[in-house]
Amino acid sequence: MINLVDVSYAYPQAKAPALRKVSLAVPEGQFLAVVGGSGAGKTTLSYVLSGFIPNHFKGSYRGTIEVAGMNLPQHSLGETAGQIGLVFSNPFNQISGARFTVEEEVAFGLENLGLPQAEMRERVARILQTTGLADLAKRSPYALSGGQQQRLAIAAMLVMEPRLLVLDEPTSQLDPVGKKEVFTLLDQLAKEGEMTVVIIEHELEWIGNFAERVIVMHEGRLVNDGKPGDVLADEGLMEMGVGNTAYTIAAREARAVGLVDAHIPLPVTLEQAVAFFGQSGSRDSGD
Repeated sequence: MINLVDVSYAYPQAKAPALRKVSLAVPEGQFLAVVGGSGAGKTTLSYVLSGFIPNHFKGSYRGTIEVAGMNLPQHSLGETAGQIGLVFSNPFNQISGARFTVEEEVAFGLENLGLPQAEMRERVARILQTTGLADLAKRSPYALSGGQQQRLAIAAMLVMEPRLLVLDEPTSQLDPVGKKEVFTLLDQLAKEGEMTVVIIEHELEWIGNFAERVIVMHEGRLVNDGKPGDVLADEGLMEMGVGNTAYTIAAREARAVGLVDAHIPLPVTLEQAVAFFGQSGSRDSGD
């Protein structure tokens, strides 16, 4: 699905490149999370994967950028729109303002493609159901909550039936309920094999619960790549401005004072922490 080979990119008039020789292969149907500190190159990577670089942000790039069987620099954004969807952190910025209801907003992209009315109605109804927006179909997009607006932004991408969905910090403005709604939906889509999902996110515990794979960006480079439990518990993330979850930090301190055997993997999520400290209790009691 994704094949990047030694991709480097610098924005116009930038003093330093935003990406430095990034190579990344992602199979179809994978749920991949991207983490990194401020200025790590995460958003730039999302622009590369969605074709905005180099087809919108000109700058200068090197390397191979292949997504969904396309050499992206050779295809316009219009040509890739049906294959790749990009969702930004602020859903308000993605509401067109040209339609009055949720269902009309979701149908807007299909109208631009000139699809037959019957097919548009079928797609819109199915996606509204999938994203939990069916009961809100007649409501104004501006009357929705933050979590509902984010689901609307995702629905507007999903209705185009892309093979790749890229999301840049889609839960940054959401409460815990909204975050769970978004992650649960993305997890469902990836598990059903309908599309490949790449999410840029700071919520490490949610990533630990849902993502299949995590990569770490730092100063424009890909510096770590692996399973969530391994990558997110890395103490080096603290120095990169990513941090660790409270569960990982507490468990590391417990291990340092000898409460838990050093070979037990550090937890990232609440569920993992319960199991981790449960083993600590068993050790203390002599079981």
